[in-house]
Amino acid sequence: MKVLITGGAGFIGSHLAEACLKKGDEVYIIDDFSTGSPDNIRFFQEDERFRDRFFVTEDTILNQDTLLELTGICDVVFHLAAAVGVRYILENPLDAIRINIQGTEKVLEMCSKFKKKVLIASSSEVYGKHLHAPLIETDNIIYGPSSKFRWSYAASKLMDEFTALAYYRTKGLKVIIARLFNTIGPRQTGAYGMVVPRLAEQALKNEDLTVYGDGTQTRTFTDVSDVVRALIALTESEAAVGEVFNVGGTQEITISELAEKIIKATGSSSSVKLIPYNEAYEKDFEDMQRRVPGIEKIRQTVGFEPETDLDSILRRVIDFMAEKMDCVRIEK
Repeated sequence: MKVLITGGAGFIGSHLAEACLKKGDEVYIIDDFSTGSPDNIRFFQEDERFRDRFFVTEDTILNQDTLLELTGICDVVFHLAAAVGVRYILENPLDAIRINIQGTEKVLEMCSKFKKKVLIASSSEVYGKHLHAPLIETDNIIYGPSSKFRWSYAASKLMDEFTALAYYRTKGLKVIIARLFNTIGPRQTGAYGMVVPRLAEQALKNEDLTVYGDGTQTRTFTDVSDVVRALIALTESEAAVGEVFNVGGTQEITISELAEKIIKATGSSSSVKLIPYNEAYEKDFEDMQRRVPGIEKIRQTVGFEPETDLDSILRRVIDFMAEKMDCVRIEK
C-alpha cells in the first residue's frame, strides 16, 4: 500500500511512518519542518531496508500542486499536519488557524478529487471546558470566549471535523476522525508546551519542575506506539468510515503527581514549583481541569486497547531525553 502522511516529520507522524514502513508500505511524507524535525526521519532515510520505499517532500500542505501530486500517488492519507502546542498557538494565532483550517480543507479537496480514504487527526481540545469524565464522542462542546485565543485551536480542530464529515455526507468521501488525547513518547519536544518532555528535561538537569496552575488538573497519557496502532487499525476498518473516535489512555493523574513520578523515575534532586497561569502564559490562556477519554467506541469498532502503562511511557521519554541531552553535551 502507498501511504501519504502530512506532517510526517513530526512526533506522531514519524512514528506512524516507521510503523507503516515496517509493515511493508510505501510511505510518502510532506512536511514544512516548522515544528517537525529532520532528526525524526533520518533513520528511515539512511536505512537500506526503507530507502526505496520512503519519500520526503519538504513543502507546505497549502501548496495545492504538491498536494495534488502526492495524493494522486497514494492509496490512503493520514492528515497529521497542524499547528501544535499551546505556547505555539498563543504566540502564532493567525498561522495556527490558517494551517489547521485551510490545510485540512485542501487535503480533503484532494482526497475527494481522487476518492482516497483519509484519516483526520483531531484533538481532545475540541471538548473544551468539560469537568466530567470520561468524555465521549457525542458530548456537547463548551468553549470560553473568542477573546481567549487559547480556544482558537480547539475551534479550528472542530471546524476540521465539521468539514471532513461534510465531505463524507455530501461527496461520499471515506473519512475517519481520530481525537487524540495527550500522546507522548520518544521524539516529542517540550519546545511548544508539551508537558512530559519539558518536565523530564528539567528533572534530568536537577532544575525545579514547573507545574502551571495549582497542579490538580488531571490528564491521561498515551504511548505513541499505541496511538499509531489505533490510527492504522481505523484506516483498515470500513466500520470506522464517517465516524469520530477518541484515542487515548485511561490512567488519570494530576500534573503534580506526574511531576513527582518523573522526579522519582530520574532520581532527580528537583522539587515541584507551581507557576500561576498568568505568569506562565502572558494572556489568552485558560486550562481544562480534567481530560479523560471514553474509549468504548474505538474498542468495539477495532478492538483498540492501550497496552503501555504510564510508568513505562515515562521511562521511554526519560531515556530518550537523557540520550538527546548527552548528544548535545558531546557536540559542545
